[in-house]
Amino acid sequence: MDVPFWIWAAVLGFIVVMLAVDLFAHRRAHVIGVREAAVWSGVWVAFGVGFGAVVWQVWGAEFGQQYFAGYLIEKSLAVDNVFVWAIVFSYFAVPREFQHRVLFLGVLGALVFRGVFIAAGAVLIQNFSWILYVFAAFLLYTGYRMIRQRNEHLNPDQSMVLRGFRRFVPMTDVYHGQKLLVRKDGVLLATPLLAVLVLIETTDVVFAVDSIPAIFAVTDEVFLVFTANAFAILGLRAMYFLLADLMHRFVYLKVGLALVLIWVGTKMLLKIDVFYIPTPVSLAVVATIITVSIVLSLRATRGQGRRELPAPAEPPFRVATEAEDAALEPVRSSRRPGTATGRRDDPEPARRHQGDLR
Repeated sequence: MDVPFWIWAAVLGFIVVMLAVDLFAHRRAHVIGVREAAVWSGVWVAFGVGFGAVVWQVWGAEFGQQYFAGYLIEKSLAVDNVFVWAIVFSYFAVPREFQHRVLFLGVLGALVFRGVFIAAGAVLIQNFSWILYVFAAFLLYTGYRMIRQRNEHLNPDQSMVLRGFRRFVPMTDVYHGQKLLVRKDGVLLATPLLAVLVLIETTDVVFAVDSIPAIFAVTDEVFLVFTANAFAILGLRAMYFLLADLMHRFVYLKVGLALVLIWVGTKMLLKIDVFYIPTPVSLAVVATIITVSIVLSLRATRGQGRRELPAPAEPPFRVATEAEDAALEPVRSSRRPGTATGRRDDPEPARRHQGDLR
């Protein structure tokens, strides 16, 4: 697959522009409703599918099918990521109007991390063909583990990342709007929102370790791996606000995702030494597994409406009062130790004054 540099640049430029548009549209903190989330989800899915159509038209059906297979895998695995976000936000009682900013920065970091992982994976596969056995074994093990732990959920209070963050980074215990850093009494402090962002970024790295090998099982083309990841990730924020309150209804989805990982791991093993399973077959199998798991989940939970996750009786953080917000100092303070005005002591006036007295 021959992809000129200008196409890479155009795709990256489009992603940057769309991120800027999304940030501008949500520049003010507000609660994102289901309707707004549905509209944005439709926009991101349209872009993802539309790009696949362009790949199909320009590079042919085989590469188009590989892109759609990768996109479907990444989009499906991302749902589990969305549910983890819901647990984190609920546990830390993050106000809904502040959640989009955290997710925007989280997705931005996810794009960077996944780009690094994809580049590293491509280099490993090119130079060490045996790494495919490791990827395949890891996917099979991860799928098996997901089935065994399908009823278990993340416990943010036991997160080693959060413990380490709170131990080494000075932080306040109140939310100050959408601020990640604040200055109080001359001390720069992290807000709980920054701690939540770090935890979300960490969970995405963990999910990337599963999803990147999975997409390499359906395509070896780095361009397709990256673009399928990027377009799947860009819609995660809208997907979260659309599905977070329906988490309790997708009771069989985790099993479906586990079966997808087992399938792509098996496909990768067969591809190495036995035979290559055609891309249309892989795409059909993945689509069937996900569709069946969603249909069975919705049938099993028929009649249940939206439901927010239960928050702790005593959340670890709270929202700052107006007085606490007013007491904050500018983050970029020029204040120096030993001065009350924020300016350095100037010895020159004293010298000039002494000279006048002589």
